[in-house]
Amino acid sequence: MTELLTAAQMRAIEQAAIESGEVTGLELMERAGRGVVEAIFEEWPELVKYSGRAVVLCGPGNNGGDGFVVARLLREQGWVVEVLLYGDPEKLPVDARTNYERWCELGAVDDLRSEGSLSKTVEPDLFIDAIFGTGLARRIEGELAQALQWFDALIEAKGIKVAAIDAPSGLCSDSGKSLGVFAVADLTVAFHRAKRGHYLDRGPNQSGRLVVKSIGINEVWNEKADGAILGLVEGVPKRFRKLPQTHKYSHGHALIFSGGPAKTGAARLAARGALRIGAGLVTLAVPPAAQMEVTAQVTAIMLQRVEGAEGLTDVLKDERLNALCLGPGLGIERAQELVPAALKAKRATVLDADALTAFADDPAALFSQLHENCVLTPHGGEFSRLFPDIAEKLAETPTKGPAYSKVDATREAAKRAGCVVLFKGPDTVIAAPNGRCSISAAFYERAAPWLATAGSGDVLAGFITGLLARGFDPKQAAETGAWLHVECARTFGPGLIAEDLPEQLPKVFKELNI
Repeated sequence: MTELLTAAQMRAIEQAAIESGEVTGLELMERAGRGVVEAIFEEWPELVKYSGRAVVLCGPGNNGGDGFVVARLLREQGWVVEVLLYGDPEKLPVDARTNYERWCELGAVDDLRSEGSLSKTVEPDLFIDAIFGTGLARRIEGELAQALQWFDALIEAKGIKVAAIDAPSGLCSDSGKSLGVFAVADLTVAFHRAKRGHYLDRGPNQSGRLVVKSIGINEVWNEKADGAILGLVEGVPKRFRKLPQTHKYSHGHALIFSGGPAKTGAARLAARGALRIGAGLVTLAVPPAAQMEVTAQVTAIMLQRVEGAEGLTDVLKDERLNALCLGPGLGIERAQELVPAALKAKRATVLDADALTAFADDPAALFSQLHENCVLTPHGGEFSRLFPDIAEKLAETPTKGPAYSKVDATREAAKRAGCVVLFKGPDTVIAAPNGRCSISAAFYERAAPWLATAGSGDVLAGFITGLLARGFDPKQAAETGAWLHVECARTFGPGLIAEDLPEQLPKVFKELNI
């Protein structure tokens, strides 16, 4: 997994590298500026061919110092560069002040807050946003907000390219939330590692294309980051491949619970997903009234009549049934009856959809029955019903940074539930009760907007159940299922419907050589 950092973790890593004597702050700033210029010309190679005009907006911290480096480097390549500073140059940090002075030997610095400075700004080919980056800790309001709105109007009207250093101004780099007025970039250049906010909430929409540039920091200093470093899910584990000497029961037997007549489609989608992802056997647990309907729809998937809690308890005497999925199309009343009996069996269990909503009036009753081999897969509405106080904190408009994030919310929910929680969305967050956490993102080059279709979440529940049947631990099953879910959508492309998702797995596996 690629590591995603908070702003505080990045500062700690940089400070550790500087204190070791490996590098100076000034050298890091120079490398960052060179990385930005390199990324700009890689993104827009046409800008290399002529000397353009750039406006660089610098802030009062080290992000502004990076901006002064970029201004100097562009000028050295023949560009006409205009620099505007928000803040008092006398109060700039030492390294930023040094680069400010270097720039002043080459050109002027205007006041970003001055209407006179704005009115004389010539329409450029490129804007550089170096105002706040990852260091933003308060809302952007007042004079700066007005200035950013002025620039935004000019950028939109003229179609001017925008490159942000670290993060677009106004974006909380820990949460992806906006702090007041915000900027939107076409290109965002991060250093050493991407930050959490690049993959959460508004972060991807504001960042445009994300490029991470090395600034030469030794990997050993990552150990100095305070707190657990979050991972970005980027593939399947090495153990995914099936061994040739195994048989179907080596890969588990998943039991997927269906609702009543005309309510079986969601469970069938989940069952198909579990079978395609490699569960050795998959059985649909159907009420008697729906048996004929389901029989007409399935072949490789088996059927088992399950009507009430007592019937389920009897079925679960077969210990080969090692993974359960309850929720898709199950119905509230059936969920209220079957979920307690299923959880009592202590099998690996995925709870989704109706299995979550059924306990909206008393979430604590559900939490008291959960065990460590469970995975909850709520979307935003289901999350709000199970964890209303946590959802309320997440929905609050932040007044300062770092803002409460989807990572914070999912971690808190997993600790309360005592099991893995997968909080769905394009910025899917997976957290375990011990605080271990990861993001499975469908953004940037992995964007998959076609997943916003009925039934796709049911297939995801099936993927995770199938992996649990195969013996994956809950967090790994959730991560791997979520990553493959997006990969299937990307493989199919536009026009995707939920039925298509499981059928893309063979293509995905072939591409991955597993």
